[in-house]
Amino acid sequence: MPNLKTVISLCLSFALWSGISNAAVVSPPNWWVGMESSELQLMVYEPNIAHSKVSTDYPGVTIKKVSSLDSPNYLFIDLVIEDAAAGQLTLEFIKEGHTVTTVEYELASRRKNSAQRQGFSSKDAIYLLTPDRFANGDTRNDNVQGYTERLDRTTPGGRHGGDVQGIIDHLDYLKEMGFTQIWTMPLLENAMDSYSYHGYAITDYYQLDPRYGTNELYKTLSAKARDKGIGVIMDMVLNHIGSSHSWMTDAPSKDWIHNRGEFTPTTHQRESLHDPHGVKEDQQAFSDGWFVPSMPDLNQQNRFLATYLIQNAIWWVEYADLSGIRVDTYSYSDRAFLSEWTRRLMQEYPDFNIVGEEWSTNPLITSYWQRGTNRYDDYKSYLPSVMDFPLQAQIAPALKEKESWETGLKSLYDILTSDFIYGDPYNLVVFADNHDMSRIFTQLDESQALWDMAMTYVLTTRGIPQIFYGTEILMGNAGTEDHGIIRSDFPGGWKGDKVNAFTGEGLSDHQRQAQQRVRSLLHLRQNHPVVATGRLTHFAPVDGVYVYLRHQDDINEAVLVVINKQAKDINLKLKRFASHLAPFAIAKKLDSQQSRALENTLPVPANSATVWILQ
Repeated sequence: MPNLKTVISLCLSFALWSGISNAAVVSPPNWWVGMESSELQLMVYEPNIAHSKVSTDYPGVTIKKVSSLDSPNYLFIDLVIEDAAAGQLTLEFIKEGHTVTTVEYELASRRKNSAQRQGFSSKDAIYLLTPDRFANGDTRNDNVQGYTERLDRTTPGGRHGGDVQGIIDHLDYLKEMGFTQIWTMPLLENAMDSYSYHGYAITDYYQLDPRYGTNELYKTLSAKARDKGIGVIMDMVLNHIGSSHSWMTDAPSKDWIHNRGEFTPTTHQRESLHDPHGVKEDQQAFSDGWFVPSMPDLNQQNRFLATYLIQNAIWWVEYADLSGIRVDTYSYSDRAFLSEWTRRLMQEYPDFNIVGEEWSTNPLITSYWQRGTNRYDDYKSYLPSVMDFPLQAQIAPALKEKESWETGLKSLYDILTSDFIYGDPYNLVVFADNHDMSRIFTQLDESQALWDMAMTYVLTTRGIPQIFYGTEILMGNAGTEDHGIIRSDFPGGWKGDKVNAFTGEGLSDHQRQAQQRVRSLLHLRQNHPVVATGRLTHFAPVDGVYVYLRHQDDINEAVLVVINKQAKDINLKLKRFASHLAPFAIAKKLDSQQSRALENTLPVPANSATVWILQ
């Protein structure tokens, strides 16, 4: 945990960064005029600031309420901002008739059409990366004074030096590959003594970890990415903080942290929230428990904390011009809070997208959280998307298992037959792996043929595809489940790397083939939008062959995908699919000059996923 001198230094630095005239720290550090909601709650931190009276004479801004909680060092100010112009408002804090401090607070102008921003959708393909492991663009921030953990590339769980500048430096690679969205693991400050690189133990919700860069640099990343047609999705953590957060020594109220600030582990029994025979105690044990001692669990039933988290999310969307949010450990937070959090975000940005992580393989549980789902209760969810863990869990078994009437490719078919349960199955995020599990190449026993089937499926099935960095070059983690190795350094991201995946230098033939296959499938999505936005129609697998189409009535082309697990080439008889193939005369094979009349059969190689463009 940082010493008191470090904490004070960070507070002063933050105060200077946010434009505050003295050591008072105000959250959010600024706001905007013309927001959909006219209400704003400021959290002011300064020694003995509690129980102050507050005044302002800024036109269009009124103080609705001032609140003090348990700590003498926090004050909450509820403002109403109506018809106010952009500018600097002055807040005067008074105790016993004397001004104890003043704060200059900025109300900024919004970007044009900020409220109408388009969130990520099925038209996109998401590249998930671990920023510490992608590329080191600025070695000057490898070690930062005041932060305990230092650069150590020899340790899988240590900090390796990747940063925001490294992502900026390689935007052209992502664009050329065909990715249109970047989702990074959290970039906010993690001032932890060790294992801080993963980002999920946040110690400052309004400041990037300086070992990644600055807030301004993050805004630059977003702008430069947008110029290249790439959106930025921020990974947000609502459920917990890092144990080095200042709230652990001085929280605004006694109930800010669950279980009186003492470690009590969560049961991880998310099913308890939905159990018709269950008890409240089991629900609380799930929601109120901590992940690990280093991640204290937040109590979002505290309305001041809830408002803080809501406004923090809106602030980052507006400040960094985000195209989406991914929410970590979604269901672990308070249900009522999640409803209000998503409502407020979608109120401000109606066309935005937010995806929640609900790690359950049961579609009845994952679908519960998605907007538009018919639920068993009256819960209101405004969450547009969820991670499709039920589908992900079937990919490797479906490709590795022996084919039978109930195993193999039928698993993929069966899981999609459950899509009726979702509010919008086409707005689910689909993936073969992510940062918390073995890489798909390892899951598939390093079979490139099976890997190719998996990548083809993820990039052509319904939903929004997400690819984990390095998947395109067959990165794996054979023989270990160590997350530090699963999240290994991307080759070429560090000066002196002998292999450079950005340029192709040093890659094996198999890696080059894999990279080109992902590139080809991503370009297919862009050049033939029907594969991304069209309706999915699939046919029950027969003899290890699974066939599906992406098509749309008002478009004169379709995409036909054939997954063949047989160890022999086949001629696929088309009679069974005739009613859906009737509008088309020509089939062009992806990654080939081959084009043929669409008549009685199509040739399909052994152990392959073949894509045909029908016209």
